[in-house]
Amino acid sequence: MKLYELSSTADVKTVFDRLGVTHEGQKLLVPKTKLRLIYIRELKTPAANILKQDALSIGADLAVPKETVTCSVPCVDALLIANDKQLKELIQKEKAQPFGLKAVSEALTSLTRQATDHAFEVMGVVNANEDSFFQGSRFHGDAALAHIVSMIEAGATIIDLGGVSSRPGSLGVSEEEELSRVRPIIDLIALHNLTCKARFSLDSYSPLCLEYALSRGFSIVNDITALCDDAVARVAAKYRAGVVLMHMQNDPTTMQCEPVYDNVVLAVDAFFEERIEKAKRFGISDIMLDVGIGFGKTLEHNLQLLKHHAHFLRFGYPLLVGASRKSMIDKIIPTPVEERLPGTLALHLKAYEEGATIIRAHDVKAHMQALSVSKALHLTV
Repeated sequence: MKLYELSSTADVKTVFDRLGVTHEGQKLLVPKTKLRLIYIRELKTPAANILKQDALSIGADLAVPKETVTCSVPCVDALLIANDKQLKELIQKEKAQPFGLKAVSEALTSLTRQATDHAFEVMGVVNANEDSFFQGSRFHGDAALAHIVSMIEAGATIIDLGGVSSRPGSLGVSEEEELSRVRPIIDLIALHNLTCKARFSLDSYSPLCLEYALSRGFSIVNDITALCDDAVARVAAKYRAGVVLMHMQNDPTTMQCEPVYDNVVLAVDAFFEERIEKAKRFGISDIMLDVGIGFGKTLEHNLQLLKHHAHFLRFGYPLLVGASRKSMIDKIIPTPVEERLPGTLALHLKAYEEGATIIRAHDVKAHMQALSVSKALHLTV
């Protein structure tokens, strides 16, 4: 007899297939294999006591502070420890319980959404401005066209074109100036029918520029303001475009001036709820979510969002991550922007493991290799 321990990230369905476990058996076993850790804030103390007993009754548990049992404080934070099977049982139990536990049940239901596979897309970046933080992403005219073609050949399925820098401290420009920067590249893309080879996104919140791009074959609006301007929402809806909703605290001129959150994951979560609702009101259904790494966040905020990225799968939309060569790497280990590819890959691979499927990157070829290897590891027992 011999045994060995499998990785916690092993594809258990493949293991069960190899063992010859029946389909019916797999339906029962798969939900038991993944342990979930769910942090619950400001839970009413009586509710915490009930939830702990209910959790224990099905083999799960709830970690609570010592004041819980005496109800000496009105609310507590708690950590629910359960596998998927137990979580589903607990959801049913709490539907009929008092002290706000019905709302807890509903919230837990939204967290049961998970990524079903390890597919990914790389979104290649090209900038048509002279002040983007990474000089290696700046291109114009035929050079921009050649770079776009090379990214598509390297495996990029989305190309993101931008004409205005959104780095910390950057200043905006007029719509007319922005259009003058991106129009020549948009025209070249249309002339060479590149929209048949990849999807194209415009990194903009200018209705004028977005109208021009979408009318010429672009299909994604990458809006760092997340539809703050109703006119952008109307243009996106008009062309049935996909929309990237990105979280940003304040604006590029002030966003890195000592950003503060009570809880950054919950703050971004609440923001997504609001902006998804707005997108739907305008008839937009093709939605991607971007937590906005570096947009009004400290290093700690960015790391928390990447480590807990899977939380946002609850919305049921693809997650996009864009940490490519950003200054958070320099804050971990001082590194000039030209040498931040290794750090970028580490951050993006973590986000991919946590459910991100669209990776916005300057270095397409390196990302295709790294993500393909990571995918193979995920699918290997």
